[in-house]
Amino acid sequence: MSNKSKGSRVERELLKLFSDRGWMAARVAGSGVNENTFCDLIAGKKGVEENKGYTIEIKSSKKNRIYITKKQIEDFIVFSDIMGLKAVIAVRFNYEGWLFLEPRDLEDSGSNWVVSLDNAKKKGKRFSQFFQ
Repeated sequence: MSNKSKGSRVERELLKLFSDRGWMAARVAGSGVNENTFCDLIAGKKGVEENKGYTIEIKSSKKNRIYITKKQIEDFIVFSDIMGLKAVIAVRFNYEGWLFLEPRDLEDSGSNWVVSLDNAKKKGKRFSQFFQ
């Protein structure tokens, strides 16, 4: 299975998770391929107090670290701000399930941002904790 098809599969998995919990969510066409697509999902739910919606960047890995370019995160945050939506990083490590982080929770490796499994477990939240 190619990386693109794996990415699409985890995006659909998370989309279903939102839908199963009463949220409206949509995958962003061309995410990861086109240079003008800055997130993987957009989700919202009526009655959410703090924010009406979220932009979500999705990453998954078999390894215990995920690297994301600084430019990708910068573009993601700018896009989210322009849209008036809250930026969220959704990560899934094998056998760990989904964890949700804010961009400020990423670790700086110098040239990239990093999500380590340990940090995701410490700072990340499960779906029902993050999306109340």
